[in-house]
Amino acid sequence: MYILYYFKKGVDNTACFRCFIYIIMFSPKRIIFEKDVLEHDMAKEIYHKFQDERKIEIINLTSNKLKQHIPGEDLSAQYKEGKKTLVIGAKKSLKFQTCKPSAHYQLPLVSGCMGQCQYCYLNTMLGDKPFIKVHANIDEILNQAEKYIEERIPEITIFEGAATSDPVPVEPYTHSLEKAIVFFGENPYGRFRFVTKYNDVDTLLNLEHNGHTEIRFSINTSSIIDEYEHGTASRDKRIEAGIKVAKAGYPIGFLIAPVFIYPDWKEEYHDLLLNLSNKLTDDLKYPVTFEVISHRYTTIAKNRILQVFPETKLPMNEEERKFKYGQFGYGKYVYPKEIIEEIKQFFTKEIERLFSNKEVKYII
Repeated sequence: MYILYYFKKGVDNTACFRCFIYIIMFSPKRIIFEKDVLEHDMAKEIYHKFQDERKIEIINLTSNKLKQHIPGEDLSAQYKEGKKTLVIGAKKSLKFQTCKPSAHYQLPLVSGCMGQCQYCYLNTMLGDKPFIKVHANIDEILNQAEKYIEERIPEITIFEGAATSDPVPVEPYTHSLEKAIVFFGENPYGRFRFVTKYNDVDTLLNLEHNGHTEIRFSINTSSIIDEYEHGTASRDKRIEAGIKVAKAGYPIGFLIAPVFIYPDWKEEYHDLLLNLSNKLTDDLKYPVTFEVISHRYTTIAKNRILQVFPETKLPMNEEERKFKYGQFGYGKYVYPKEIIEEIKQFFTKEIERLFSNKEVKYII
């Protein structure tokens, strides 16, 4: 179990009452078991693990009314309580969502994330009580994945395991990633990928993955992580975990997102890439992949962020942005064209210069 200390910048941290301590492995305040979910082995194991923990509230639902058990007088309080809530349920619909362009389908293992990243799109996507939910019927989910794979043979079918979640912090309770990695390792036509901001990956290192699972790490400068990514692992811990995963023979990737423009941004992103380059070995079996995404936001997201994080310093001034319609039909505010071009040129040059065995998937 790792502990990350989050200190408010520019203050005397020895006396600051606003300093926080976060446990990187998710420690819920309450666990809600949906109706009939204890029929599944995963749910039973989680229940037995926590049933005698006095500090954790255990709630067994007899109906589908879940949100009434998560307290909070306003949106900010509901958000914080939701982030402390673990829901154990079963994936009822086994029709998987598509996940273009990065994968063919989402693999619905977990939804929600314990992290409190101010800019995260899950702030709007998961509503006012963003609890973490794990799906206990993992065998049914993997059986459905096999059906999707068989439909596309001889083509390779790719599944994304973190489209609406970060599954790593709950892995010690669910073992869902372990089961998925082994499943895809045995299937010649299936591939799995997921991304995380955490470093608790040791239980995944010795699995028979056969190179069929790509593990990616979302990284950023320490300034951005400290300011906006509360309750996540540090920059160096993420890079350290990435090195472990690479040495275990996994294909690895790094998602640099969101990229912010601020004083000294080029120097700090250069330092980030240089730090990573110095720690990666030259004998990797697979090219290191890079995905670079500049900061963007929607009006709905901005309004919710300001309610949940009223003191946020996120740069969300429409006068400094360009309005652009996205692929899903809604508009968002992005950096102006000339700044996007500067970001592309900077990262293209830096990654080309610092890494030999690499693949840049996109810079947007």
